Amino acid sequence: MRQTSPIRPSATAATLALVALVVAIAAGGLWWVRHQDEPAGAGGGTTSTSGTGGTDEPRDRGGNGGSDGTGDGGGRGDGSDANPGLGEAAEEIAGQDFPDDPRVVVISVDGLGSLWVSKESTPALADLLAQGAGTLNARTEVEKTVTLPNHTGMVTGLRVDASQGGHGVTWNYTSHQSVAPGTESVFSTIDDAGGESAVFAGKEKFEMWGRAWPRAIDQLVINPRQPALVTAAITDLHKQEHDLVFLHLAGPDSAGHKKGWGSASYLTAVARADADVDRVVSAIVADPELAAETVVIVTADHGGLPGTRTHSDRTRPENYTVPFVVWGPGITPGDLYALNPDYRDPGDGQPGYGGPQPVRNGDVANLVTDLLGLGAVRGSEFDLAHDLDVEQLE
Repeated sequence: MRQTSPIRPSATAATLALVALVVAIAAGGLWWVRHQDEPAGAGGGTTSTSGTGGTDEPRDRGGNGGSDGTGDGGGRGDGSDANPGLGEAAEEIAGQDFPDDPRVVVISVDGLGSLWVSKESTPALADLLAQGAGTLNARTEVEKTVTLPNHTGMVTGLRVDASQGGHGVTWNYTSHQSVAPGTESVFSTIDDAGGESAVFAGKEKFEMWGRAWPRAIDQLVINPRQPALVTAAITDLHKQEHDLVFLHLAGPDSAGHKKGWGSASYLTAVARADADVDRVVSAIVADPELAAETVVIVTADHGGLPGTRTHSDRTRPENYTVPFVVWGPGITPGDLYALNPDYRDPGDGQPGYGGPQPVRNGDVANLVTDLLGLGAVRGSEFDLAHDLDVEQLE
């Protein structure tokens, strides 16, 4: 390698460099100040996950899910299309028969309340709603409208309150705590059947899942850089090793906490997340084998109050109303409540756990087991009888 002589900085330049270093260290430390929802970086930010030696490389358990963030899968991915949306190929796939050997992709868009979903702001998600089975009137957990409790409900099919049989995850920060003893998950059910699962998450707090179900999650990748995280998930999909891929997009929540729900930054983050949904679906559509066997579920953990940086008030519809859509071969297009008269459209309310239930983000766990032809998650509550119908009837 050719060597060059070092350039000696002046005393003034050295002083300025030292000041810049101190400012950078202080700014970096501020990121670790725990906010209500520990927002993670998105859209190519430089935040690093702890335990990675101060780098931007993803935390990867049992795989090589690293990525350079260059993109993959043929999706538009930048939200700048003249004709946004998924296109005719995706619509054709939605009309095919249900696969004999399916795989499932779950995408959770952190902080995406239904208030912010429209053809203009989220064209990819709007197309999935038009081509699949979905609703913009699904519900979060009753007890909490924050990230970790709701995501844990998604994978366990349980309410939060452990004293009532729930998963027990009441906190919403990186912690050494875990789920209530004996709590099973969709990952456990897939593992028991000889299948495999992968999780790609944008927040470090999801490491808790790795402690809760260490043998059931075959690959756990944590990377706050959302484009690189999505690329890693797409790369994993092409390998076709996992029956379930769970992808968590942190961008909208991060922007909401920093600048407010409904702010320009938040709306940009929503557009980027929608473009990342487009990337994933476009990658599936472009691969004939994936297209024939992959079902996609998109939902959210909570929304947020317009003009604020919070979503913790569980009594506000803006916080507990979320999208829930299922798309893929063999999925019946239509409104989920029309397809499932046993479920209760809650209007603007948040029903308790007694009586007829609305569609909840916690239905994800047993919808996945149903789609994969497995029994319900042991000890679960939501969709226990596999009665949330999304498949086309013979």
